[in-house]
Order: sequence, then structure tokens, then C-alpha cells
Amino acid sequence: MDKELNVTFLTLDWYTEINNYRYILFFIMFTLYILIICTNSTIVYLIFTHKNLHEPMYIFIVALLLNSVLYSTTVYPKLLIDFLSEKQVTTYSACLFQFFIFYTLGGSELPLLAAMAYDRYVAICKPLEYQTIMTKTTVSIFLVVAWLVPACHVAVQAIASAEAKLCDSNIKGIFCNNAVYTLQCQRSRLITVFGVVGLLDLAILPMLFIVFTYTIIFIVSYQSCKEIRKKAAETCLPHLLVLISASVFFVYDISIARVELGFPKTVRVIMTLQIVLYHPLFNPFVYGLKMKEISKHLKKLNYSFHFDIITSVTVD
Repeated sequence: MDKELNVTFLTLDWYTEINNYRYILFFIMFTLYILIICTNSTIVYLIFTHKNLHEPMYIFIVALLLNSVLYSTTVYPKLLIDFLSEKQVTTYSACLFQFFIFYTLGGSELPLLAAMAYDRYVAICKPLEYQTIMTKTTVSIFLVVAWLVPACHVAVQAIASAEAKLCDSNIKGIFCNNAVYTLQCQRSRLITVFGVVGLLDLAILPMLFIVFTYTIIFIVSYQSCKEIRKKAAETCLPHLLVLISASVFFVYDISIARVELGFPKTVRVIMTLQIVLYHPLFNPFVYGLKMKEISKHLKKLNYSFHFDIITSVTVD
């Protein structure tokens, strides 16, 4: 029989505090979820419908934005149900499924950013070879690796966790993340080993590659003309901002769930919101406002939308 888990909002007293406001919070979180879907989908739509955006850099942006929508969908529906429920519960198998999807998508963030860093490196440092190197095949390989490697790592940990003996049924969190390990009587060596390997493959190595690549880009840009420096700043700055946001997520997840540091409740709330709110909304706003070509098409879309409304009102 599948064991049922009590899933609380960070702590039991935290849910008691927000219980009187849960319908208001439901409305707010539902609105934010719709906003996440709309903002990310708008950028994806613009990239797919404009041929001048059918370039590797924008394809990687689409992948990141789809990640934002999918892992938000992994968290928000269950969270919204919990707001309307008297008791927040889930089954262990459902918890592990959420764990698998969330970390597969989250684990692909830095590999995708590493692929984007390599794309910018080739575009700025080897512009004459760009079309030869960044082919459709190359982009496809980067995308497959970015999603497949995290899925393999997380699958092993999820399967091992499914076989583990549980000594607790209470998760102090708003969704099933690495806190599922705290339910186990004893964490297996396999989970620990794959956790370390995953940390190395999905976080440390991509981060080092990104830092190394952007260091070369900045050196080359600094030694080049003003136009090259401007191009580097316009295309690299949004990626660096998203990298910082993704890095904060990884540091928090490792610190809270694995090292189990005693962070204050307020810090936990802020960082949890960063995962389910700030980061999914941060990506489309950064790319929509900071990427020149996307921003241009957004302005045209906004103008067209307002023009259609005015025309409709005038005709009526």
C-alpha cells in the first residue's frame, strides 16, 4: 500500500498562520501561474513565428522558457490544490514523480546556459566559422544532452528512493524536493554517490565552463572595436543574469535539502518563492527586455494588440 505523506507549508505552524488567508493566496498564486505561462509562452511564440529569430541562441532561449513553464506546472497545480484543502497530503509515489520531473528540468538549466555560452563564444570569437560549427545537428545534440543527462541522474535517485525504508511521513516544504531524503531511515550510498556526480556534471562543470567561456569573450571583446563590445554586452548580459538566478536556486537547494542548514523561516520562504515564482518570471522578462531583437518584436506585438482593440471599438 502506498504510504501517504503529510506535506506542510514549510512548517506546521506556518500553514496555521496562513490558513485564514488561503483563498486569497490561492487567487494570487493562480494569477501568478497564469502570468508565468503567458509571459514565457509569448516569448516562445515570437521566436517560432519570426524567421530572423530562428538561430541557435534563440532556440536555447526557447528551451529555457519551456523549462520554466514545465517545472512551474510540476509545482503550481498541487500547490493550488493544497491551498483549497484542509489537509495537505500526497502519496510517496506522486512525491517521487514530482521530484523526478522538477530536478530533471531544473538540472538542465546550467547545461543549457553552458550551451548558450558556447554559442556566444563561437559567434563573437569565431564569427567566420559560426555557420559551420553551430549547425542544426550541433544544437540538437546540445538540447538532447542537456535534458537526457539530468533525467538519467535523477531517475537513479528516484528509483533508489522508492526502494528506501521510510521513518517519517512529514515533509517541511511546499513541494517534494530533496527534502524527500529526510523521510528515509538511512540514505543509501547509491543516492549519495549519484548526488555528488550529479552536482559535478550538472552544476560545477557547466558553471566552470560558463565562467571560462565568458572570460574569453570579455577578453576578446575588450580588445576589439566598440561595435563588438556592444554586441557582446547585448547578448551576454541577459544570459549572465539568468545564470545568477539559476545559481541561487542550486545553492539554496544544496544548502537546505542536503546540508540541512538551520536557515530562518523567512529565508526559507523567500528562497522557496525564488524557485516557484521569481525564476520562472525572471527569464522571460530578462530576455524580453534585454534581447534587442525579441524586444523589438514585443513592441510590434504590443502595438498590433492596441491597434486591433482601437479598430474594434471604432467599428462597434
